[in-house]
Amino acid sequence: MNGGLDKLSVNQLDGFRQTLAKKKHLVGVAAGSGMTAKYAIMGGCDFLLALNSGKYRSMGVSSMAGFLSYSNSNDLVMDYACKEILRTAKDVPVFFGLNATDPTKSMYDYIKKIKMLGFAGINNYPTVGMIDGKFREALAIEGIDFQQEVEAIRFAHYCGLITLAFVFNAEQTREMAQAGADIICAHFGLTSGGYLGAQKVLTLERVRCAAQEIFEAAEQVNTNIIRVVYGGPIKTPIDAQYMYRGSKCQGFIGGSCFERIPIESAVLHTTRSFKKEQPLSPSSKLEKIIFDTPGRYDYVEFIKQYIDESYMTEVRLNELAQVLHCSMSYLSTLFSQKVGTNFQDYLIQVRMEKARDMIRNCTYPLVQVAQNVGYQDYAQFSKMYKKHMGISPREDSLKRKKIQK
Repeated sequence: MNGGLDKLSVNQLDGFRQTLAKKKHLVGVAAGSGMTAKYAIMGGCDFLLALNSGKYRSMGVSSMAGFLSYSNSNDLVMDYACKEILRTAKDVPVFFGLNATDPTKSMYDYIKKIKMLGFAGINNYPTVGMIDGKFREALAIEGIDFQQEVEAIRFAHYCGLITLAFVFNAEQTREMAQAGADIICAHFGLTSGGYLGAQKVLTLERVRCAAQEIFEAAEQVNTNIIRVVYGGPIKTPIDAQYMYRGSKCQGFIGGSCFERIPIESAVLHTTRSFKKEQPLSPSSKLEKIIFDTPGRYDYVEFIKQYIDESYMTEVRLNELAQVLHCSMSYLSTLFSQKVGTNFQDYLIQVRMEKARDMIRNCTYPLVQVAQNVGYQDYAQFSKMYKKHMGISPREDSLKRKKIQK
């Protein structure tokens, strides 16, 4: 322990700065489950946060549950973050949502444990900064205050962890910056929207002004400090863009907007769709064939029928397998066994036979014949035709004309 960021943390922080240097913004996702973490990473998030409110969201409970004594916050985060988030994250940095006022933990030892387990850093959550009024006063009398969170950030920085500090005003910002916070996040309360979201939030314009004040306070202490926002009315990419243009904001952290709101909408509408009694129309020709022939059917005969009706369009085995709900490898093997040739050769053979019928019985130009059987490249069509019919399309056409004379 040398009182500064270790090599891994330096590299991760440098990665953030390189993203910003490319005129891009950072995106952090507060994930309450391994599934959210997995798809957030696939979507390109820069880092993840494991917060107790995230876990409660995944249980269908409001984020406010993170401030009530339903369970020990640090134990809850440690359990699900180790089982779900760290396992999924791999090279993506994960911040541990640390309840710095927890009287059941030796905070210095606990921060060392967080580092040892592979977390990239800590974040002060749940935070007394979201509590006000008489309850806040009562907590302060008992020595439970924001200073404990500042000290946690200070010690985590000393231990070589990346530190992400939630702050709510300029004074707290200066304290966190002086303690060594690498990232300052202007926190504007719970995210609005959806069914479990906060109903009273600040307007975007008020948030922009407040964020600018916080960011200026941070830069007075450290000009290299990273500046991001979280929560309140910022719940869509357009909201985030507004913040980027109107302040020195360099990124966005979200929880509900990535996790709760999309899931609410998707599950709600999907379930309602299944419950609808009125008939639904198939969305593709493949689905229509399945729709019109319910029950068990012969996969191979289905493919042959589909090819016979759709040879003029692009026909893909993987799409057929998807509609039939079986693997492509299984379908390919089954088709070859029953037909005696593979899927692609059978498709080409059908197309060449259809082309031969057109050449011998119609007056289409040869280029049109090629297009009619699914070939936009005439040279490729001609090559396939000669391979399968033993004669080129042009020769076959001339032969037909001689016979007709």
